[in-house]
Amino acid sequence: MFGMSLLSIVAGIPGLLIAMVLHEYAHAWMAVKMGDFTPRMMGRLTLNPVAHIDLIGLIMLLLVRFGWAKPVIINPNNFKNIRKGEILTAFAGPLMNLIVAFVFLVLYAFMVKYGVNLTQGVNLVFTLIIIYNINFAIFNLLPLPPLDGGRILMMLLPSRWAYKMMQLERYSFLILIVLMMTPFLGTILVPLQKLVWFVFSAVIGLIV
Repeated sequence: MFGMSLLSIVAGIPGLLIAMVLHEYAHAWMAVKMGDFTPRMMGRLTLNPVAHIDLIGLIMLLLVRFGWAKPVIINPNNFKNIRKGEILTAFAGPLMNLIVAFVFLVLYAFMVKYGVNLTQGVNLVFTLIIIYNINFAIFNLLPLPPLDGGRILMMLLPSRWAYKMMQLERYSFLILIVLMMTPFLGTILVPLQKLVWFVFSAVIGLIV
């Protein structure tokens, strides 16, 4: 389906679940650390996938590589420092994805070095966990609201420009659909994905 084998769809499930759940958990954790207990009260400060997964969004991700999780609801007015709280909460999700990708790449490198015999399926699962987490980080850092990159940018821009960006949010889903239908996202995501993988591999080469 959509040029994907059943094996790649099944092998992609752990990677997508890990990427989505830890991404949203990181948002919730950071928001609470910054003084907003809304995510905790809404049951989002948990690693239980049920609290974070949107079933339709997960299916879309598996089939067409474009989907979503349940967004973590926050109340910035509860932050001790609104701008700092917004920026750190938004950045926490992509940062978590990069950490997860790095950790699994380290594990993968150690298994290869010490001759652990990996089956085709296990090899694919590890590869997709790494790729999906890197892609989640890069995609969510695109400067388009309501993506994390858009939220960070709005906090850094002067109020007048931030307001204009906020007005753009109502069209963001359509913009993302259009971008997905063109080579634009691929020309951004693929080179950045390779760059992150290269940097991680270089660092791991010094460790392993």
